[in-house]
Amino acid sequence: MVKQVLKDCAIPYAMFNADAVPATNLYWISECWESVRQKMKAERASEYILVIDEVQKVNSWSEAVKKEWDADAFNDLNIKVVLLGSSRVMLDYGLADSLMGRFERILMTHWSFAEMRDAFGFSVEQYVYFGAYPGAATLVDDESRWLDYVSGAIIEATINKDILQGVKVMKPALLRQTFELASAYSGMELSLTKMMGQLQDAGNVTTLAAYLGLLGDAGLVRTLDKFSIDKARKRNSVPKYQVFNNALKNIYCGKSYNEALADSRLWGRLFESAIGAHIINGAMTGRYSTNYWRDEKGREVDYVLEKNGKVLAIEVKSNTDDSNSGLGEFRNRFKDIKAFVVGEGGIKAEDFLQINPVELFD
Repeated sequence: MVKQVLKDCAIPYAMFNADAVPATNLYWISECWESVRQKMKAERASEYILVIDEVQKVNSWSEAVKKEWDADAFNDLNIKVVLLGSSRVMLDYGLADSLMGRFERILMTHWSFAEMRDAFGFSVEQYVYFGAYPGAATLVDDESRWLDYVSGAIIEATINKDILQGVKVMKPALLRQTFELASAYSGMELSLTKMMGQLQDAGNVTTLAAYLGLLGDAGLVRTLDKFSIDKARKRNSVPKYQVFNNALKNIYCGKSYNEALADSRLWGRLFESAIGAHIINGAMTGRYSTNYWRDEKGREVDYVLEKNGKVLAIEVKSNTDDSNSGLGEFRNRFKDIKAFVVGEGGIKAEDFLQINPVELFD
């Protein structure tokens, strides 16, 4: 994407990649920066763009960036800097470490249904089952290869490089087990206490909560709290799990694409999880909170969105689900809200998946 922008931009630029740079080479960033300064002087350019890809692979990168940025500011050099990285966890730690007030963070979310449809011809059903990893899109006709790609090139790579290389984790095996269980339960609720009972060497609830936080920061799976006006009650609720990309849930469903389609009960769960993935990806840029709701009688609302005091209730209904008593009860208890049904009897899934959820607040 950045390459496309640079080609359309009239400002001269230089792009560097840290992939092959030793992590201990603390001067590499400064050398790239000085190279751009020399290019700027030789070309008599009034401004220049410096792009550094995979910057998080260089140790203490944020300190080097701060030093060079401050030097340019002092010397009135107009160098615009774009820092790219595939590890959200390591990038965020570096940004928070020493670059306060010097950057704008631009989050790249998982691909949407519309992008997968336009690029690869995905149907809604394919999006629900295979998720939205462009690298895996060409493998969907060979489901064994698709599964191996998602497991190895996505999940293991993210856990091993994005999390374990940048954060001290005492029990890496437990982190992986936590991810697998949380992903398999995407769209469902499970208390941390019950989760501990299904994990080996589970430690304590605090450890699990910390690991779930890391998995959320890495863009894999996160927890949703139960909606409540009382914030303390919300934080102490049983969490609902939600993957950011439905491929992460479906590699654990144990059934092929055609088998999942034929199993109406399973498909309903996969469908709800896909809608939830779309909602929480939208929250990354839309700045709204995402929760769920359930009352003492088991009536529920799948997703409750909140932004600037406005509340939206979204109920997901597959073809086999004809109940929406939870939505009615929620509207009775909480006045002045908007309510939507996605799926059977409401907004078509294909239409909802092309809407940025933040637009529903208007």
